[in-house]
Parts: sequence; C-alpha cells; structure tokens
Amino acid sequence: MKIVKVLGPGCPKCNDLYRLTEMVAGQMGLDCQIEKITDMREITSYGILMTPALVVDGEVKMSGKVPSPDDLKEMLT
Repeated sequence: MKIVKVLGPGCPKCNDLYRLTEMVAGQMGLDCQIEKITDMREITSYGILMTPALVVDGEVKMSGKVPSPDDLKEMLT
C-alpha cells in the first residue's frame, strides 16, 4: 500500500490537489492511503518551500503547483 500525502495549509490549490489525487488514484485502482497534511511543522519537515506538495512513500514528488492528471499518474506509479 502506498502512502500519499498532500501537504498544504488548506488553500484552494491544496484542496484541488487533494481532490485530484483521490480521483486519479481511484481511476488507477491504486491501493493507497491519501492523507491531507496541514500542520506547518510536518510540512516544513519535508524541506519544501511552496505548497501544495505531493509526497509518495516519503519522497517529495512535486511542490508549488497542481500537476496535470497525466503527470500525477506518473508520480503515483
């Protein structure tokens, strides 16, 4: 099971990334747990400077934007 974390304080782009991640993971049939992380201490522990950010199995895949569905699929595989 993959652990996917969407990091962000709750801004519209952060919420968009969370919804998009749920949708894409569902379409792919992935066995994953998706978490929304809003705690700034935890967010900064990943070393990111901009939100939203996506972390898959402990590895930061991207930050500062909402990726396209196709790019997100690549990040989740």
